[in-house]
Amino acid sequence: MTSRRVPTHTSLPIEVEGSRRYPLGMPPADFLDNYWQKHPLLIRGAFAGFQLPLQADDLAGLACEEMALSRIVLRDPEKDRWEARQGPFAESDFGKLPTDHWTLLVQDVDKWDPDVAALLNPFRFLPSWRIDDVMVSYAEDGGGVGAHVDQYDVFLLQGQGRRCWAIDIDPDAPKDFRDDVELRLLRHFTSSHEWLLEPGDMLYLPPGIAHEGMAKGAGMTFSIGMRAPAESELLLDLAEHVAEQLPDELRYQDPDLRPAPTPGEIDESALNRLSASLGPASQLLPRDALAEWFGCFITRYRSAQFAAPPKRRRSRTQLLNALASGATFVRHPWTRFAWVRRRGGATLFASGTTYRCTLSMARWLCSERIQHLKTPPDEAAQDVLLALINDGHLALRRGSTG
Repeated sequence: MTSRRVPTHTSLPIEVEGSRRYPLGMPPADFLDNYWQKHPLLIRGAFAGFQLPLQADDLAGLACEEMALSRIVLRDPEKDRWEARQGPFAESDFGKLPTDHWTLLVQDVDKWDPDVAALLNPFRFLPSWRIDDVMVSYAEDGGGVGAHVDQYDVFLLQGQGRRCWAIDIDPDAPKDFRDDVELRLLRHFTSSHEWLLEPGDMLYLPPGIAHEGMAKGAGMTFSIGMRAPAESELLLDLAEHVAEQLPDELRYQDPDLRPAPTPGEIDESALNRLSASLGPASQLLPRDALAEWFGCFITRYRSAQFAAPPKRRRSRTQLLNALASGATFVRHPWTRFAWVRRRGGATLFASGTTYRCTLSMARWLCSERIQHLKTPPDEAAQDVLLALINDGHLALRRGSTG
């Protein structure tokens, strides 16, 4: 899989002046060669004399429609708290909002309003299938959605009022997210460039550039976003498409199978057959990753039901006390076990979940449905047994079978 890394240093200007002939400040071919998916660019006066295609009340009305995709993001600057509310909204909801620090965002406004759709005309130098939508945001003073990173190209056109945009072009800047808000906001953000955009100004951002916008007074921004499916989405859809073309008679086969030396092991011969069955698709993953995928897949394949965690989790003390009294382990009837060799041990699969353990433990767990430990397990083994018990794959039964 590929990863995108935006260059940090360039001799190209990061700010240019737009014109009626060249809204991008240059011919489209130059923009595509030098900036598209490479460098951010601020275009002053990209749309000089910009006329709003819709008013704030129109946007609020659209946010009340059942089929419209809308949300309101509120920020408490004193407590550094964020809240996201999902539409559709009632008209009365807007009367309950504070006087500042909130933003209304509505996606796909170009599908609802032909005047907004006309904003896409200057972007016809891009393939039409690459253009996603025009999202419109209305913000009161201090409103914004926080520092974040988009994984697609976007043109941020200031339509009304002013908005301060800050970006960070350092590709090595931390990209971890805050865990105290439902929005995917950056935990750390330090700007390398800041601008105040006036109506008609436009900021282009390639994928992966951290940025944050904050309204300076009431205003409206039009975001022309691109369609950029993730490689995982492309592969998933392609795999489904290919699978639909394959006859049901084509299946995993092992006519050369030999007696299994150890129960549950997915050995090298099985992996070789798997690679042959998948053909070139098997090269998408390293051998170890392919084995791990297959172990997860085959242990949940065609299972009508799955084990559920017990109502009460077992503690290490409870486990040791039960073992001291001769308790046995009983595998859940719907749990399937398998394992593969790994450097320093094995990976155990239980209905699609992985557990690291020793080779001897993997063999032992896969050998019988009911098991009794003859010697006390060490701490690492206790961890695995507890995880399997608390995930519902093993149960403790009082009394010894041996």
